[in-house]
Amino acid sequence: MADISPDTGSEILRATALTKSFAGVQALRNGSLSLRTGEIHALVGENGAGKSTLVRIVSGALAPDDGELFIGGKPVDQFSPLRARELGVSVIYQQPALFPELSVAENLALGLEPPSLWRKIDHAHRTARAIELLDRVGAGIDPALPVRRLSMPQQQLVEIARALGRSSRILILDEPTASLSEREVEKLSAILKELRREGIAIVLITHRMNEIFALADRITVLRDGETVTTLPIGEIDRPGLIRLMVGRELSTVFPARPPGLREGVEVMRVENLSSRALGLNDVSFNLRAGEILGLAGLVGAGRSELAQAIFGLHPIDGGRILIRCPNRPGQEEILDEVVISSPAKAIAAGLAYVPEDRRRHGVIPELSIAVNSTLAVLPRLARASLIDLAAERQLAVDFATRLQLKTSSLFAPVATLSGGNQQKVALTRWLATNPGILILDEPTQGIDVGAKAEIHRIMRDLAGRGMAIIMISSELPEILGMSDRILVMRGGSAVATFDRSEASPEKIISLALGHQPTD
Repeated sequence: MADISPDTGSEILRATALTKSFAGVQALRNGSLSLRTGEIHALVGENGAGKSTLVRIVSGALAPDDGELFIGGKPVDQFSPLRARELGVSVIYQQPALFPELSVAENLALGLEPPSLWRKIDHAHRTARAIELLDRVGAGIDPALPVRRLSMPQQQLVEIARALGRSSRILILDEPTASLSEREVEKLSAILKELRREGIAIVLITHRMNEIFALADRITVLRDGETVTTLPIGEIDRPGLIRLMVGRELSTVFPARPPGLREGVEVMRVENLSSRALGLNDVSFNLRAGEILGLAGLVGAGRSELAQAIFGLHPIDGGRILIRCPNRPGQEEILDEVVISSPAKAIAAGLAYVPEDRRRHGVIPELSIAVNSTLAVLPRLARASLIDLAAERQLAVDFATRLQLKTSSLFAPVATLSGGNQQKVALTRWLATNPGILILDEPTQGIDVGAKAEIHRIMRDLAGRGMAIIMISSELPEILGMSDRILVMRGGSAVATFDRSEASPEKIISLALGHQPTD
């Protein structure tokens, strides 16, 4: 049992003037946080603002260089994950820390049952305890199931259940809704509200403004490693919060489309594309040079699957893809049918694809920025089977300058970058292939408002140069703010396509849910 006060509304955690440096770089210079029992406290800031460092100190993963930390009114002078758990602190990250091959009950038992080489396992008690904890978070999950068979939101609920089993009174959630559907977000929100009623103190780290204003009681803003302010949520609005986070006025969230810009020639046409393996049914659309086509729909509607089929990651059963050949002067209107059976053939046809999970498929975190930037064009940089390192570095420098990449060295591992800068590296990798068509799957997922604005600027700049962009996004404001046309998908089918001027949130949601929108 955590040695902390259960009184609702009392201060349960106080961090004062925490500092932390890594190799001379100050990640946190004045991090302060006050947390009360029975509150949801939003911790916000741009990527690189110091949120992760502050959380790692509170969770015992790091010891601060200076500053003070109090939990339950008592100073913390020993920093370790074990000590933090003893004090009732649990952190649930965006990617749950569970063992996929073990069952749900076994994962819940880890850290809850006393370790012993000779103790006989009471499987009935373990299962009963698992059911009790899962019921507490409203998770109807079979405790015998291996974790690898659970969805992402189910895994998050298992982690929350495990934290409650440890009698945690401080729960820190890092981007918990980044990969959840709207319905799953609503369920998680209801669970967090119930935990708040039970007196648990919750720190919520998220870049989603609607969640902050719907859930948080108070909000703490970090900028450049310092705590800027802590306010009750009722004392600030969205524009004011954005100004505090970025330290500057954002006149508009999305860059304006240049006046007078018109889409160019048709560069792609997809006709009746189907794939049983991906659940796609007779999808048809076209794409023009210089436009951003937004793919809208609920999670599971088939948007990512469509992108994967077009890029040759999975086979198609029917339909065809036609792409304009760029080497036909004077015959720009001609489209050629192409058979894209692999990513290599997609690249040869002028396509590039930045996937949703940038850490798994977009970049290789352990490799340097320069290497990641040139992975897709290594044959072009090879001289007698050896990589021309000077050419590699020059290409990385060119794109780092163009995309305004923030880094101290191009030879630093990509893992050292913020989420927004990692996304820029993923973009660089594919822009280096000089594509005519760029597919972006959730390009701003999990990055802060300042980094989002930069990615949006880059997208609009690329479209202004004539590149055709397909953008998949689960955020309606992004779809409405960035798309020139919008394709709505449901159940693996394209149900409607319309211009941005005709779009509204109600219309898109109605179509995505299978309802006929009313004008």
